[in-house]
Amino acid sequence: MRIATFILSFLLVLPALTACAQESEPERYEWDLTDLYASVDDWEAAFTDLQNRLQDVDDYRGTLGDSAQSMSEALGFISDSYKELTRMYIYTNLRRDADQRVAEEQTRFGRAMQLYTNWGEATSWLNPEILSVGTETVNRYIDEEPALADFEFMLQDILRMAPYTLDERTEEILAQASMMMSSPQQIYQMYANADIPWPTVTLSDGEEAELTQAGYTFYRGVENRDDRKLVFDTFWDTWQQYADGMGATLAGEVQANVFSARARNYDSVLQQNLFADGLPPEIYTQLVAQVNDALPIFHRYLELRGRMLGVEDLRYYDIYPPLVEVETGEFGIERSKEITFEALRPFGDEYLGLLEEGLAQDWMHSHPQAGKRSGAYMSGGAYDVHPYILLNHNDDYNSLSTFAHEWGHAVHTMLAKQDNPWETADYSTFTAEMASTINEILLEEYMIANAQTDEERLYYLGNALESIRGTFYRQTMFAEFELEIHETVESGEPLTGSSLSEIYGDLLKRYHGHDEGVLTIDDAYAVEWAYIPHFYLDFYVFQYATSITGAAWFAEKFLAGDVQVRDDFLDVLRAGGSDYPHNILLNEAGLDMTQAEAYEPVIRRMVSLMDRIEAILDAQG
Repeated sequence: MRIATFILSFLLVLPALTACAQESEPERYEWDLTDLYASVDDWEAAFTDLQNRLQDVDDYRGTLGDSAQSMSEALGFISDSYKELTRMYIYTNLRRDADQRVAEEQTRFGRAMQLYTNWGEATSWLNPEILSVGTETVNRYIDEEPALADFEFMLQDILRMAPYTLDERTEEILAQASMMMSSPQQIYQMYANADIPWPTVTLSDGEEAELTQAGYTFYRGVENRDDRKLVFDTFWDTWQQYADGMGATLAGEVQANVFSARARNYDSVLQQNLFADGLPPEIYTQLVAQVNDALPIFHRYLELRGRMLGVEDLRYYDIYPPLVEVETGEFGIERSKEITFEALRPFGDEYLGLLEEGLAQDWMHSHPQAGKRSGAYMSGGAYDVHPYILLNHNDDYNSLSTFAHEWGHAVHTMLAKQDNPWETADYSTFTAEMASTINEILLEEYMIANAQTDEERLYYLGNALESIRGTFYRQTMFAEFELEIHETVESGEPLTGSSLSEIYGDLLKRYHGHDEGVLTIDDAYAVEWAYIPHFYLDFYVFQYATSITGAAWFAEKFLAGDVQVRDDFLDVLRAGGSDYPHNILLNEAGLDMTQAEAYEPVIRRMVSLMDRIEAILDAQG
């Protein structure tokens, strides 16, 4: 585990799949944060203790090479402190995200971030000093001192990073700059969730629709096509008014990433991010190649969508409505719990036991409220405490799917903690999203199998197709955008709001078959880049696409009754961060994501879903 960077990796932020609350659902959950700290006063005490501990860090400087015991004592002190720092940070982050309008919570969160930065600065000497001790001595210490066993993977990883680790003074300067370099993400969050005055539109039925982040997500899929166009035109016009400022914000993020990569002598930001997780570069290039080769299959889906919607001139605002309108009933939080548990029964008793334990507790914040952070995530970094889940449950099918997704992350965290010490319980996004996405696939197949009518079955088949569109194709498109904007800055060219829209618009058109007449992309919608929060989590998004790829690979075998593959998958989850994610998948399950064959199951799944839809449509005449 790379001690200076692990805290934020636990905050698995997902796309905003949620919307406005429904009045009819009485049951709402709010998380119980007293498991972290009984009160804000206790948090303050922990904060003060960590400030005091910070003064002792320098006592260990220069001692790592004295003996195996000296190294063990230093690493133990720093690791234990970071464990508490993570807990302290998560507490204030969760409180802030429940209502980002509260000034006291913003201040407390800022203090936590500053303390995290101070710790990064105070421990910046650690990696250079370990490298100065030398590989031979470090390995001898590991053999001599049993207490170093928990740190072995971290130590070997630090040795691997030698070409990109700088001297102690430079590492200290970079640590000091970390908070400043993360400011673009904070600026985005404040604009998107608090500061932009969101418009209200009147729909054709007279309903007043406020187009906040969550409101847009909900209303973009309404049945009336003119309403959808109104929602798109109004929402993206609002973002366009902030395009220059958001362009400068995203450019600042990219420039910070390029600075960090160059300061550490990486060839590129992409190399830096892949190397950090031990991922072969072929994984990224193979993904992009396979998705582009499969664009004709995506275009087949878009043409099928136009057929089912009765739309000949398909437009971007026709992407989100369900392929069929059907009454499925509300998926309130209690119904979501019940269905998720049933859909995940193929995982077996151990998995279900952990899921049941979590569902019985106050571990989640379930419904939207004023000031609450949009989207959904699982936060599992507090090692001695259970995971926490933030939802914006809208009591619809998308909310059910998000519910299953996030609880996949939670059970992954529980399994990883059972089998790993704090130092290796953290896992990579690369495997994390497989743990959640496979839940979506199992849920989809459960809903399809239990549909009562052809129309209901078409609805769930269509949602499964949308999952592949949104995760395999859309996230890879995001990844191509992210790579291009970083390469633009790396080549010395500036980024502006207009240039970002041009780059993004070209990708939108290529992916959606604009020039082939499959789907028309209006230039006004090319500002969508400004809305995507994941561009502030550098080279995060491509792992959604690799994750649905891996999940489909496991699920195809899993659903065919291969119990060994199911057990292998649970072993992948149990492995946590004890090795690099590519190695875990390869060694535990035989999945090699650098090979084209790994991507075939997700494409087969998409074809199968379309075949099943067309068979129903043909039978209906």
